Amino acid sequence: MKKQNFRFILFLFLLFSPLLLNAAQEGLKNKLEALAGVNEVSDLKSTYYNEKYVMMFEHPLDYKNSQAGKFNQRVIICHAGFDRPTVIVTEGYWADYAMRENYVEELSKLLNTNVVFVEYRYFGKSMPNPCNWNYLTVENSLNDLHQVRTALKDIYPGKWIATGISKGGQTTLFYRTYFPNDVDISVPYVAPLNRSVEDGRHQPFIEKKVSTAQNRQKVKDFQLELLKRKSQLMPLFHKHCQEKKYEFRDSEENIFDYCVMEYAFGFWQWGTSLDKIPALNAKNEEIFNHFITMIEPDYFSKQTPYTSFNVQAARELGYYGYDIKPFRKYMSLKSSRDYLRRLMLPDELRNIHFDKTLYKNVMKFLKKNDPRMIFIYGGIDPWSASGCTWIKGKKNIKVYIQPDGSHRTRISTMQPDVQKEIIDRLKFWLNN
Repeated sequence: MKKQNFRFILFLFLLFSPLLLNAAQEGLKNKLEALAGVNEVSDLKSTYYNEKYVMMFEHPLDYKNSQAGKFNQRVIICHAGFDRPTVIVTEGYWADYAMRENYVEELSKLLNTNVVFVEYRYFGKSMPNPCNWNYLTVENSLNDLHQVRTALKDIYPGKWIATGISKGGQTTLFYRTYFPNDVDISVPYVAPLNRSVEDGRHQPFIEKKVSTAQNRQKVKDFQLELLKRKSQLMPLFHKHCQEKKYEFRDSEENIFDYCVMEYAFGFWQWGTSLDKIPALNAKNEEIFNHFITMIEPDYFSKQTPYTSFNVQAARELGYYGYDIKPFRKYMSLKSSRDYLRRLMLPDELRNIHFDKTLYKNVMKFLKKNDPRMIFIYGGIDPWSASGCTWIKGKKNIKVYIQPDGSHRTRISTMQPDVQKEIIDRLKFWLNN
């Protein structure tokens, strides 16, 4: 009799377990679809997470002006469990990479969390139509995050961690400053905090501090070689730009010079191997191919995909300048000052003014408060020159710098003992 009962129960379990699983899955999707402001929810495949969805979330274009209209923002949900903590990724750009089936967020993998991935306004599928640049402000973007966080608080009632990389890391920092109680922990990766359009700290870092004097000289020598061969390389440069159909707001000769200046920043930012630099006596084609692989001229073109970022850099985020003095002898360029506004902004925004309010608010917050935050930086990354590496003596705010780390520095690239220290701290915070 007992054996028969067991078989019957087993039969019922096998019969109904797929239905129960589907019901659980539909439960999450139904909850997302029921959220105010959500227009659509679509299934996504994932090799890592139990469930994955993409939804379009309707936001005001301007939180201070209800008459400005609305736009849809792309938000991706990666589900690990309703009882798990949640990582909100404060992406600074596009969400395309998070749509991939094999996408896994580092903190989520380390701590077994859900992920709420928020594409930044004015990027990708979150671009308003028509595009009014007046509403592309950091404060509006932070309100977007706050609205998403508030909408999901009942679905994911556990602790929340905010994280982002580069501009996304900046957003993590700004989010904690303006909405300090939205999350329990913040982990900005390689996040600069610039104080002006041409901050002034990056050039001396590249010239005097990054890596070793010998290595810095090798990069500089290659830049000089590019300029010395300019007349020979310009036909190749011109052909490349013509084939790509780039349009510039300055002469190709000057754009070439800007690309040479950008070479050093990009080289150290991405941690390029010195072995990749061709010999100074290499043929023109080899010299040019390495150069163009490192610095694509579309960075300075009207076709750049980074217009939204450039607008924000000129308005609030700040950026970096170039020191042309060591190279001026070989340049057609007379000055690089104010290049961001002159070369990289829509014509209607050429007179935009930088507002230091954001920088001042963040600095005030970090000096007066001690939230649970972990900053990750790379020691050779020029962005670290304007980072929050100055923070010391805090109980909760911790700064970790990988000595040879680039802009690709992550927890997983740190030394094993440092990795353990960071992970142990995060786990302690989640449990206390």
